[in-house]
Amino acid sequence: MTIETYFPTPELSPFIQTYKVIETPAEVVNHVLPETSPVMVFRLSGQVSVNHHGGTDVLEPFVVSGLRKSGRAMRYDSGTINILVVFREGGIAPFLREPLHELSDTSIAMDCLDGFRDTGPLEVQLAEQPSHTARIALIERFLLSRVSGKTPDNMVLVAIQKIHNAGGQLRIKELAASLHVSQDVFEKRFRRVAGLSAKQFAYIVKMKSVVAKGRSGQPLAQIALDAGYFDQPHFNKDFKLFTGLTPTEFFKSPVFW
Repeated sequence: MTIETYFPTPELSPFIQTYKVIETPAEVVNHVLPETSPVMVFRLSGQVSVNHHGGTDVLEPFVVSGLRKSGRAMRYDSGTINILVVFREGGIAPFLREPLHELSDTSIAMDCLDGFRDTGPLEVQLAEQPSHTARIALIERFLLSRVSGKTPDNMVLVAIQKIHNAGGQLRIKELAASLHVSQDVFEKRFRRVAGLSAKQFAYIVKMKSVVAKGRSGQPLAQIALDAGYFDQPHFNKDFKLFTGLTPTEFFKSPVFW
C-alpha cells in the first residue's frame, strides 16, 4: 500500500485537512480506527470491502463515510486506487443538507445525499484526468461549487477544541455551560455538525490518545490509569471495541493509515 498526501487550496482549507491517494498493488487488509472527521472517498479502480455486523459489504465507488465508534477491517483488492478527502472536524457539515449524525456508523453512496446527486459526470471526468494532481484539482472544483458562502459552525469548533484540550475527559454538561447554551441545545447542534454526540466524540478523542501513547512505547497500565480506567478488564474491553483487536494484537499489527 502506498499513500500520497496532498493539501487543499486556501479556499477549502477551513473545511478539508488533506487529500490522500491510496494505491494497493496487492490485496491488503487494513484495520481502520474510528476518527473524529468523516471521509469522502472516490474510488478510481479496484474494489474495497468492509467487515460489517459479521458480514462483508462491498463499498460503492463514491461514498461518504461517517464517524464510527469502533474499528473495522477493510480489504483492498489488488489494483485498487482511492482518493480520500479527509475533512476537518465539523468541516463536512456545510456541504451536506442532511444532519451529519445520520451518517454515523455507515458509508453511504454519495449520490444518495441531497447535495451530491449529480456525481455521474464527475466519475467519467476523473477517469480522463492525466494525473492525481489533476484529479484532485477537479474534486476541488466540484466541492467549491457546493460550499460557496458557507462557513464551519464556530461554536461546535470551539467545543471540539475544548474536548481535545481535555484529552476527551470532561463533563458534557460543563462543556455546554462554558459555551453559554443549554445542554439540550448544545447536544443537538453538536450531533448535527460533528456527527456524533459530544460524549461519543470525546470517547474517540480519549481512545486515540490511548493508541498514540501505546505506539510511543508507554506502559499500558499507566496509559489506562491516565485515561480514567481503574481496572484492566474494562480498559481491554474498550480498547478492543475501539480497535477491533486486543492491545497485544493491535500493537503487533502493521500500521497503514
